[in-house]
Amino acid sequence: MEIRFIEEKKSSITFEIEGVSHGFCNLLKEELVKDKTVKLATYRIDHPLVGIPRMKVEAVDAKASVKKAVKSLKKEVESFKTESKKVK
Repeated sequence: MEIRFIEEKKSSITFEIEGVSHGFCNLLKEELVKDKTVKLATYRIDHPLVGIPRMKVEAVDAKASVKKAVKSLKKEVESFKTESKKVK
């Protein structure tokens, strides 16, 4: 996964995430929407086969909101890994 920042301001951030698909982008977007300081969280992929997802976030502190969402998703994935190991 490679992240390239296109635009970065205090209340707005736009970045591309190479190496991911709709699945990851939807998870990140849904996590961002849970944050009450986030006004907008969206992404687009220009071409479904070769396009690179571009995400835009508007919030009181956009970069902090993205970091918080990623941290939360990481915690959920670790919890899922732990629980799935118990099932056999």
